[in-house]
Amino acid sequence: MVIAAPASGSGKTTVATGLMAALRARGLRVSPHKVGPDYIDPGYHALATGLPGRNLDPWLTGEERVAPLFLHGAAGADVAVVEGVMGLFDGRADTDFASTAHVARLLDAPVVLVVDAARQSRSVAAVVHGFATFDPRVRVGGVILNRVGSERHEELCRSALAATGTPVLGAIRRDDAVSTPSRHLGLIPAAERGSEAVAAVDRLGELVARSCDLEALLRLARTAPPLDGRAWSPAGALHRPGTGPSPAGTTVPGTGPSPAGTARPGPGVAAGAAKGTGPVVAVAGGAAFTFGYAEHAELLRAAGAEAVTFDPLRDEALPEGTAAVVIGGGFPEMYAADLAANEPLKREIAAFGGPIAAECAGLLYLCESLDDHPMCGKIAAKAEMTPRLTLGYRDATATRDSLLTRAGERYRGHEFHRTAVTVAGEPLFRWEGGGDGHGDPLVTASYLHLHWAGSPLLAQRLVSSSRSPSALR
Repeated sequence: MVIAAPASGSGKTTVATGLMAALRARGLRVSPHKVGPDYIDPGYHALATGLPGRNLDPWLTGEERVAPLFLHGAAGADVAVVEGVMGLFDGRADTDFASTAHVARLLDAPVVLVVDAARQSRSVAAVVHGFATFDPRVRVGGVILNRVGSERHEELCRSALAATGTPVLGAIRRDDAVSTPSRHLGLIPAAERGSEAVAAVDRLGELVARSCDLEALLRLARTAPPLDGRAWSPAGALHRPGTGPSPAGTTVPGTGPSPAGTARPGPGVAAGAAKGTGPVVAVAGGAAFTFGYAEHAELLRAAGAEAVTFDPLRDEALPEGTAAVVIGGGFPEMYAADLAANEPLKREIAAFGGPIAAECAGLLYLCESLDDHPMCGKIAAKAEMTPRLTLGYRDATATRDSLLTRAGERYRGHEFHRTAVTVAGEPLFRWEGGGDGHGDPLVTASYLHLHWAGSPLLAQRLVSSSRSPSALR
């Protein structure tokens, strides 16, 4: 089932995470999913379920991969819960592409609408009626009322909703004890909160269990029909033609023919290689680098690598035998002083002669400085916090060859940051109204977040280059 809402801030994350925890507490294996590019909510989903939180994003991966990626993540589960993004019908620009409604249609899944009932009563029925009838292809199967003020308030809302024919599956009272702290880019990631996050998720599970009809929710989930097609697999994605970045002029990632010479695995790359037999790819983790998609490590392993996590806040050296480095997104600005203090690791990364793939936070870490704190100095640029939020999907074209890119290839990505970096020379990526990034034969670093399931060749190129550094393929 898909947990949606009329607008952001209605309580989707509270309900979705609490529902996952409540169902797991009943002994069910719960598969957690999140619509859109968000990295933070899936961290809480993982705590609630004990399984990796996975994203479903038609823009980043192509809509044809949404159902296969869902089936991959949900294999062996008793129930799958998909948390939506923004308002139910809010998609890219003035369309519903990549919206919660779009994903619900692709999965043919019923929708549970979470409505913030604060400061309204009978009007709740008008809201639900409008959302339930706006698009007949989207099946709103029930409502959960959030932030209900009292028993009388709940009675008024339920009475009004009875006329709509949409069942009320839960009513959650206002409870400040279950609020999750946030900052400049949203919720504080679960990985930064440690045991506090675990306790918060437990409280959410208890709240949903006592406030919602879990049996009715499970009955609704069972109305989702079987999905056609096969589950996505990392090995299959690497060896299927047309899984690379799109040549210039196409619009959907990985659906056209691959650029010349890129359709087959690079030298020495074998899908499904046993752990420990391939090159070590060091993947940044810890509190400062919490953003990543589960499929990335799976693709690296399928390409023959061993993905090993390291923490730039604590580890003074890269993992033994490191042949390539991946530094994803996160909040290095919150830990700039501590990152700067880890001189041994910074020196090693600055001198590292193998391939490095970096996104957003990784770009900042590779710069000379971040808010005047010295970073690795791998890239001749400085980074600083700004008051401006940069947020949105990007249809980007690579301007030249680099570790991961080839000139003219198109990538669908996402930006989400409040920092600024000015890199000398032509940016690696260009898109309408902007561009950014540094690229050379050993480094690809940009603000652009990419989902490698949309372009599996990125993992393949990284692993190939780790075997033969500086060789562009």
